[in-house]
Amino acid sequence: MTSSSVRLLLRPLAWLWALPTTLLGLPFVAGSLASGGRARWIAGALEVHGGVITFLLRRSSVLPGGVDALTLGHVVAGRSAASLARWRDHERVHVRQCECWGPLFVPAYLCASLVAWTRGADPYLDNRFERAARR
Repeated sequence: MTSSSVRLLLRPLAWLWALPTTLLGLPFVAGSLASGGRARWIAGALEVHGGVITFLLRRSSVLPGGVDALTLGHVVAGRSAASLARWRDHERVHVRQCECWGPLFVPAYLCASLVAWTRGADPYLDNRFERAARR
């Protein structure tokens, strides 16, 4: 069996493992679509932008000015189509992280921020998951 065959067989397991985190992202999709936003399937993730999601991403972060995009499982929410295009590669790293960590991704991400903060580092920029996505 080739490595590409093995990857193909493991894809459904990765999706299933990431499903609890993906389910956390589905309300973003529903809220955005209900408020005039758009969604489309791109490169293995459901990308959603506009509508209420723009408001939430601007205000629901500890970062000044909010965030341009956010990944929960196979859902990537962005302020706009341009934001999603700009951050697509970065956010796909988070999709793969969700596939690896599954339901543990959100707690692990938050713990990584806490560890960085307790060491006097930036809880976002020095978060190990963010550092990996910036590479």
